Amino acid sequence: MHLQADSSKKTGCFDLTCPGFVQTSSEVALGAAISPISLPQGLPYQITLYIFKDPITSNWWVQYGERINIGYWPPELFGLLRHHAESVEWGGEVYSSKTSGNRPHTATAMGNGNFPDHIRADSGCVRRMRVRDNSPELKFPDWVDTYADEYNCYDAFYVGDYVDDPEFYYGGPGRNYKCP
Repeated sequence: MHLQADSSKKTGCFDLTCPGFVQTSSEVALGAAISPISLPQGLPYQITLYIFKDPITSNWWVQYGERINIGYWPPELFGLLRHHAESVEWGGEVYSSKTSGNRPHTATAMGNGNFPDHIRADSGCVRRMRVRDNSPELKFPDWVDTYADEYNCYDAFYVGDYVDDPEFYYGGPGRNYKCP
């Protein structure tokens, strides 16, 4: 989970490196590996994650599955996010302080290391994307777009036309013959 307050200009952190996160579960740690994992040519596994704002405390909770509240970010950590979110993003991110725009690119894989493939569904994917505004129902986002800043290393693909429940595929191997 990536948290930022200013488009990562001066802020931005991952998982438990974000100051102020209150871990409430001993079953699942934010940022830890969750088993089993999907492997190429193996069985696909999926997990369900929710991030929601408690209307009473204004805490932003992370929930795994239908029953495990992993923990929360208190509202004091945020400015406007204390009241509501303006955007939501799904996908993956790879960072290496060693490369930072230099070559060679990091060999760190995103997702399971495969480029997005909506035909074989053999890459990282997000399904059942929903948001909750000020109503009790979960809704499909009004506007969805994809972005990849190093598309020879990682990419994203959105399937939204002619399907009942749109899907978002993402991933890539990192350094490869097209991404030196």
